[in-house]
Amino acid sequence: MKTKKMVMAALMAALACIMTMIIKVPSPLKGYVNLGDCIVLVAGWMFSPTYGLLAAGIGSAMADVFSGYLLYAPATFVIKGLMALTAYYGYKLCSKKIGDLPSRIISGVMAEILMVLGYYVFEGFLYGFIPSLVNIPANAVQGVAGLIIGVALIKILKSNKMFKGE
Repeated sequence: MKTKKMVMAALMAALACIMTMIIKVPSPLKGYVNLGDCIVLVAGWMFSPTYGLLAAGIGSAMADVFSGYLLYAPATFVIKGLMALTAYYGYKLCSKKIGDLPSRIISGVMAEILMVLGYYVFEGFLYGFIPSLVNIPANAVQGVAGLIIGVALIKILKSNKMFKGE
């Protein structure tokens, strides 16, 4: 069973990397908007906290490395890993009280807010906090797209019996 979890987490990391790299729209301050957040959220919802954090963090950081954004890779690992943890724990806390879909939306919104704030702080130290404000809208759009696609993906995975909650 542990091998299966490791393989699934590695697959999710590869998907996070691919979804991050497949569509990249440059943002004003040297970053880029992508679709990787949908996989980050799915990893958080599908796996235990450790496997979700590692799948989301490693896959997303690998995309930065492969795309020439090496400076961002450590921050991405931390931010995307924490997003997966937020999705996991947010969902676990809410799902028994308010149901599946609202729990995914709430936990996903919390995770995406963490992403927007995380990159704002990181870029604030790099470029200054006032100039870094310019990337907040782009990151917010990325977050909304990631949430919508992530919720759709998890619904598909659940309906195809590929999803097993832990």
